[in-house]
Amino acid sequence: MKMSEKRSYHYKHVYQFKIALNDIETAIWRRIQVPARYSFWDLHVAIQDAMGWQDYHLHQFEMKRPHAHSVTYIGIPDEEFDDIEILSGWDVALSRYFTHLGTSALYRYDFGDNWEHSVLLEGELIAEPGLKYPICLAGAGKCLPEDCGGTSGYFEFLEAVANPLHPEHAHMLEWYGGPYNVNEFDPQQVRFDNPQKRWKIAFQQQG
Repeated sequence: MKMSEKRSYHYKHVYQFKIALNDIETAIWRRIQVPARYSFWDLHVAIQDAMGWQDYHLHQFEMKRPHAHSVTYIGIPDEEFDDIEILSGWDVALSRYFTHLGTSALYRYDFGDNWEHSVLLEGELIAEPGLKYPICLAGAGKCLPEDCGGTSGYFEFLEAVANPLHPEHAHMLEWYGGPYNVNEFDPQQVRFDNPQKRWKIAFQQQG
């Protein structure tokens, strides 16, 4: 297993994406810009960091080529899912599938809680000289707690932390580690990890 070489001919361009969490009434979304030479693995790391996830679980992109009927799965190949072909995200360039504005993908994180995100390509822009990418431009809504039990578990969590009289109030606050403000988000506080570093931690240190 190895990371493929990055394509060099996109280094002056950036892609702008809007990532929105599906099936949640409170709008939780981020607008980010990433180097257009990025792979799907690189975008995965940027989404994790921008949304506020901890990258504890498996992920998968699901998308179609223009005019195609079949779905392509891109993420981390796993023998447990041998009924479908999953392309290695680090070997697939974004430019291979995000070919025009309005192209969208489904990004699935944590197959247990099953968090689904829409990933929309809003633009391809000239990179600003001296600006370090990726960057988070805007967003709203605090990231959901990891392992909270999916959509239903999240709503139960919100009900408990919002009501001091709820029998699970103290327990949920202790489990989360403090107060939870659903509207809390500041794009300037987002810090992006190096995707190659994240890959080495995930794969080269196994065993």
